Amino acid sequence: MEYRTFDQLRRVADVHAEQRSMSRRERLERWAEVLEREPSRRLRSLGEIEFKTKEERQVMRADGSPLTVAFHDPILRAEGLASDRLGDAVSFFQLTDGQAHRLLCSCMNGWSMLAGTTARRINRIANPNIRLRVAAGLTAAALAAAPAAMYFFG
Repeated sequence: MEYRTFDQLRRVADVHAEQRSMSRRERLERWAEVLEREPSRRLRSLGEIEFKTKEERQVMRADGSPLTVAFHDPILRAEGLASDRLGDAVSFFQLTDGQAHRLLCSCMNGWSMLAGTTARRINRIANPNIRLRVAAGLTAAALAAAPAAMYFFG
């Protein structure tokens, strides 16, 4: 068996170095990091996602959107982000329809949004605070039950 360096092998074969893929959380955090580089940058939202068919949502895009910023990042592209279309981003970042809607739709954000604000929202998706959500849910339940308690016990 003959020893060859990596560069020698690369000349005669299509050799790829082993690379660990980023987790969902790491991909989302990278997207937020890229947006945070220009926090006051105005980005375009996607128009009325909720009124589009599934097929239309797959190909939706807008120049200067948060998805365009993500697609221009070489690391996210190397990880597999195929385009700045909504369908590709939803698959790549593993977003639910609701998360994509709240994050990118014009009805939730107006026709433009700040990159810094969008980055914070992405970070909340990447790192959800479960205790805060449970506390908010319990508070809402207590407020909803208060009138019934007053009726029965008051």
